[in-house]
Order: sequence, then structure tokens, then C-alpha cells
Amino acid sequence: MKIFDATLSTLERALDVRLARQNVLSGNLANANTPGFVGQDLDFEAAMAAAPGADAPAPAAAMREGDLPVTGRIAPGAPEGFIRDDPASAPGLDGNAVDVDRTLGAVAENAIQYGAAAKAASKKLAILRYVASDGAA
Repeated sequence: MKIFDATLSTLERALDVRLARQNVLSGNLANANTPGFVGQDLDFEAAMAAAPGADAPAPAAAMREGDLPVTGRIAPGAPEGFIRDDPASAPGLDGNAVDVDRTLGAVAENAIQYGAAAKAASKKLAILRYVASDGAA
């Protein structure tokens, strides 16, 4: 009998992907006034679909000249290779293609999704804690 099933590893991967997406979206907001900057987004579905067979880390996204570096620790094997230019952004007069309102909406949505995955993982671990304690609360 397996104690840790695929649910916990899937939730772990979802949290990693959501964290990576939050870093990408934060980078977009940080570069909202950088001339020529093109916003990026992370393809959540593709990153999650690649997870079961992904034993090696995904390739890192390339930085372009003039981009502000985005710092933050991303877990090994994080889905950095699924970062793509945001096709919905139209460049302004200075060539910057970050739509701040749309990006803030994506940040809020991603935060809600991250919270839901974290809560699901917490509930799963609570069940395991309950079972390990023989039902004693």
C-alpha cells in the first residue's frame, strides 16, 4: 500500500509551476516601463503535462538585453522552459508590450490558484497525519 500517491506529487508540481508563473508575472510588472520589453507568461497546462515524464530540468528561458533580472528561488526542474512571449500584448509607442491591468489580473488569478493548491496539499497531509496517529486528534 502506498502512503504517498500521485496526488501529493501533482500538487507539489502545481505549486512549483504557480510559483514560477508568479515570478514571470512579477518580472512583467517590474519591466512595465522598460522600452521595448515584451511581456511573458508561463504555459501552466504544458508545464503540468510535461511533469510525469520530466526527469531532467526544463531549459531556462533566455533573458533579453535590457530586461531587469528576476530573482527568486525556483525549485530544481521548475518549468522555466515553458515561458513564452505573451501574444495578447500589443506594444505601445516605446515598444513596451506589458498591459499592467491584464498582468495584475493574471497575478490575482495565479495567487488564488496557488492558494487552492496549497490548501489541497494541506488537507492531504492532514489526512495522512490523522491516519498515522491512528485516528487520535
